[in-house]
Amino acid sequence: MYSFADEPSNLRITSNMKTSLHKLLLLLSALAALQVRAVAGDFQIRDGDHVVFLGDSITEQRLYTTYIEAYALTRHPQWKLTFRNVGWGGDTAWLRQRTHPDEGVLFAADSHVQQEMVEDSVGRGLKRDVLPLKPTLVTIKFGMNDHSYQPFREDIFRAYVRSQTQLAKVLEASGARLAFLTPQPIEEKRADPNQDVRNLSLRKFSDGLKEVAAKEGATFVDQFDPYMAMLVRERAANPPGFVGGGDTVHPGPIGHTVMAWAVLKGLGAPTLVSRAEIDAVAGKCVGSEDCRISELKVSDGKVSFDRLDEALPMPIDPKAERALELAPILDELSRYELKITGLPQGTYEVSIDGEAVGKVGTQDLTKGWNLTVNAGPVTRQARQLLSLVFQKNNTFFARWRDVQLYNFPGWARSPENETMRSAELSKLDHQIEQQEAQIDEARKPKSHHFELKPAG
Repeated sequence: MYSFADEPSNLRITSNMKTSLHKLLLLLSALAALQVRAVAGDFQIRDGDHVVFLGDSITEQRLYTTYIEAYALTRHPQWKLTFRNVGWGGDTAWLRQRTHPDEGVLFAADSHVQQEMVEDSVGRGLKRDVLPLKPTLVTIKFGMNDHSYQPFREDIFRAYVRSQTQLAKVLEASGARLAFLTPQPIEEKRADPNQDVRNLSLRKFSDGLKEVAAKEGATFVDQFDPYMAMLVRERAANPPGFVGGGDTVHPGPIGHTVMAWAVLKGLGAPTLVSRAEIDAVAGKCVGSEDCRISELKVSDGKVSFDRLDEALPMPIDPKAERALELAPILDELSRYELKITGLPQGTYEVSIDGEAVGKVGTQDLTKGWNLTVNAGPVTRQARQLLSLVFQKNNTFFARWRDVQLYNFPGWARSPENETMRSAELSKLDHQIEQQEAQIDEARKPKSHHFELKPAG
């Protein structure tokens, strides 16, 4: 029989060496697992970020941006995050609403002249509205106005690509990371929105944006395709009204929730909120992630326990719950799970902190029940935070547009008025600071008492 003792002394593997090798293999395996987990969970929004949303009227609506902000705040309640929205209705990649370049000249110019115009327009617009906010991450959503609501035009497209490239160069030079977002499609009430000439044009603009992002090393997020797929599918069923709510160009909360889902997925947002698994036969918690289960009791088919989560589920705007039927939003962005095995077959009434939150069958409990939108006090806390974020964003918008950028007519310009402007800005800055402190307090998870008992 062959043995290690038969090996030459210079090749002999001792017991200590085998132990060390085993430890090394375990360490390498753990590091590999961590690396896979880091890649899989590489959320583009990070602790300490100053996030700025740059775009047109769809961004100015402060809907998809607020949903993204509320998601990040609830998923990472310990992170220090700041969000600002500088969307402007009618704006384009060359920031026409902020600097008003001559578009006729811009589109017709040769490469040299066009580059000079774009550098001037983009540079002045960013210097005034974005760079003072010291962003670490900027999402850029243009294209809807850029394509001029008409069949594809090569001259406009050329200016669009050059302008998006210039936005990237200036912002990256300031130290910011970038995420380019495509526009969502136009929604006319027709059976084939994918054949609308304007959407065919937006498709080409989106493809061009993807190339810019690749060349500039920026993140590219496609909202156009998933939103279009939703439109085509829903139009085939002939639903009344606009699928996304709102109007042809500006979706309502439903459409913006679908947009936020597409953007968050594109930014690498994690799925899991927290998960708890209880074995009712053994009477113990057999698994948990990002939550702690205590005071567990199982008796006569009844289960009760306390649960403290590390995060809150994604807040879903009550006006946008229809969006949950249009896209797998909860499955992909907010798995707030309770799994219980070993219970007698049947339906169970669930309460949290004494408040009835719904009924669930053993089949759903066995595979894992997602409570995101029906977790009673937990869901309510998340939605209250969403309301606070809306209030803060409205305050910042008023501060920026109505005070900071208010242009006094010539006859009213005076040192006294500028003094009053400065005082009003200071007051609003203090108000925003207080609102953000309130948001930080509101996003802290709390311990809750869960009870399940057979229905009826």
